[in-house]
Amino acid sequence: MTSAAAKHIAVYGKGGIGKSTTTSNISAALAEAGHRVIQIGCDPKSDSTTILRGGNELPTVLDTLREHAKVKLEDISTVGYRGVLCIEAGGPVPGVGCAGRGITAAVELLQELRLFEEYRPDYVLYDVLGDVVCGGFAVPIRDGLAQRAYVVSSSDFMAIFAANNLFKAVAKYAPSGGARLGGVIANGLIAPYARSLVDDFVARTGTRVVGYVPRSLVVSQSELYGKTVIEASPDCDQAAVYRALAREIVENEEVAIPRPLSGPELKAWAREWGDRVFAEELGMVGQMAVI
Repeated sequence: MTSAAAKHIAVYGKGGIGKSTTTSNISAALAEAGHRVIQIGCDPKSDSTTILRGGNELPTVLDTLREHAKVKLEDISTVGYRGVLCIEAGGPVPGVGCAGRGITAAVELLQELRLFEEYRPDYVLYDVLGDVVCGGFAVPIRDGLAQRAYVVSSSDFMAIFAANNLFKAVAKYAPSGGARLGGVIANGLIAPYARSLVDDFVARTGTRVVGYVPRSLVVSQSELYGKTVIEASPDCDQAAVYRALAREIVENEEVAIPRPLSGPELKAWAREWGDRVFAEELGMVGQMAVI
């Protein structure tokens, strides 16, 4: 199943939010459905594609460029689960240089190698660190490389803060040809108020939630095996959630330019939710005391 032109998708999220796990499972689900997929890890930790390739080593683009004058595609890529082509941009030597430089170097090299023309993917997923959206980290959404961006967020304030920052970047670059927002992937929701909090945030910023991913032990178990949930436990409920996200990306190309909250607006919104959560917790404690 090969489309005429690849669809380039950028997935952002703060470190530790589950962005790479989510992206890899979406890639696996897309490949399982018959699509040709490339996943490019754009996080300096270089662990984006680990569970697509059984945890095996993969030289990063930056490390390979530092060691070799001439680089071939096979030097910096490996074929993972169901044929997903895995590439890791990498980062600078610790303490030296900009962490976003790996993305710029990777994009330039892959274009030079004519990867997209030669490999003819249906989908290219960029897994990008979203704690800061500056320099090289903004390349996928700034330079017209990706048509759509998604952000992985939980109900944690710092995850929401990072999502709001991405909204600012999309709002800045979209009018001049940059990526538009596909939506928010709400990940790892546990607290009873979590879904309502995320729903309120997206409503206030003119965006939408494209999928809710519950926290599940099967994710941790699969990663211990060096696999995606799609590969390790294909019949479980969590695998169905990731397949639904993949279908959303394939079937629904709705995009928007978000309306990010200003700093004071975001703080006021957070305080409002803090009061609501605190009141809810007090109510629960009060009920337990009566019991």
